[in-house]
Amino acid sequence: MYKEDTIAAISTPPGEGGIGIVRVSGPDAPALAAQLIRLSGSGGLQSHRFSYGELIDPATGDTLDEVMVVLMRAPRSYTREDLLEIQCHGGSLLVQRLLDVVLRSGARLAEPGEFTKRAFLNGRIDLVQAEAVIDIIRGKSEAALSLAQHQREGRLSLQLGDIRSALVTARALVEAHIDFPEEDIDVASLERIRSSVATAREEVTRLIDGFSAGRVLREGVSVLIAGKPNVGKSSLLNTLLKEKRAIVTAIPGTTRDLIEEIVNIKGLPVRLMDTAGIRESSDPVEGEGIRLARERLATADLILFVLDGSRPPDVDDELILADLAGRPFVIVRNKSDLPQLPTLPSSPDSLADLGISTRTGDGIDDLLDTIHRIFLKGAAIDSREYVALSRTRHHDALQECRSRLELFLRNVSSGADLELLAIDLRDALSALGTVTGETTPDEILDVIFSSFCIGK
Repeated sequence: MYKEDTIAAISTPPGEGGIGIVRVSGPDAPALAAQLIRLSGSGGLQSHRFSYGELIDPATGDTLDEVMVVLMRAPRSYTREDLLEIQCHGGSLLVQRLLDVVLRSGARLAEPGEFTKRAFLNGRIDLVQAEAVIDIIRGKSEAALSLAQHQREGRLSLQLGDIRSALVTARALVEAHIDFPEEDIDVASLERIRSSVATAREEVTRLIDGFSAGRVLREGVSVLIAGKPNVGKSSLLNTLLKEKRAIVTAIPGTTRDLIEEIVNIKGLPVRLMDTAGIRESSDPVEGEGIRLARERLATADLILFVLDGSRPPDVDDELILADLAGRPFVIVRNKSDLPQLPTLPSSPDSLADLGISTRTGDGIDDLLDTIHRIFLKGAAIDSREYVALSRTRHHDALQECRSRLELFLRNVSSGADLELLAIDLRDALSALGTVTGETTPDEILDVIFSSFCIGK
């Protein structure tokens, strides 16, 4: 339930910094500014213009800090309410004191994401744009950030709006004939409605098909490097990271724990994991590392199965290949700079089979291209016009919308009553509306905005 009260929160990250910002939104924001800020000049605060002054504690009259303050009058603000931002020096204690003074003066502490929620409820942005705000904050790569920015700008909303407009028109035409039954719907009119809905279904399908790429850009993927000891797993990790992150020695079993690092592969955020070499071992410490490696085989989005191409395969290689049954993996034959010996045959279950050398760098670019292709399937994510679904919630809602549109088309073909066709279109519009917020239940809204940080 939307409350027309005044909220406040710290909007800068915790810890020390150059400045700290407390944001205030609601009808009492101008009065709070007048109560707490002693301006250096006359004339009072002007909307959307910074002013210099001193922060005063009303309880004691003490000056707490020198501040810069800006008041943004409704509706030209982030929340479409009167919005006040006070900037002080960025010490954590000082910023907290500023917030305490604001709260004692009549504001209440904002809930997580409440500023953005008010922007949504006041019609400044739709729900897709609101969710894009948190994706911008958490973006893990340039491509993910670009995708989130496009959503925040309303490009996805515009496409959804075009689909909605077509369905609203189709529903209005169907219901018009229901309201005036004396005028039977002619075949040509029904065909125009059917064609319009079929086009809308194709657009929904196109968005659904782009979900896989959008999701991995937003969430990233996990890639596990697996293999027996001394095949070059840690060397591969260091090569992909372009730094010496893992210890590399000629002693088998050096890596005993899981090493995780984030790497950007051509715009794709990847959580890269190096594991203990998988083999039979009586060492309890190494054995725990091997157990952990086998656990991660079952959950990683992709496994790089590293083999030593200069040595013949052995039982450990065969056991690892058996562990990979049913999992997405790429065979990576390392040490291509050395004479190659017969190794495991290419598995029909593998997504690719590549030769590389972590010593010379040969084949590394091919490996990066392969990882990118597996997850993004050639999507042109660097395009400035790239727009895609990136949240499971959006995908599921559009799946429901498409199923209703397909039901409508089947019912048209079978000559169903107009009342049934109107219900199909109503249900499709309802599913579509949950994406942008027109028909999203309040409990879903609460879950969405609770994932935001306080102050945003």
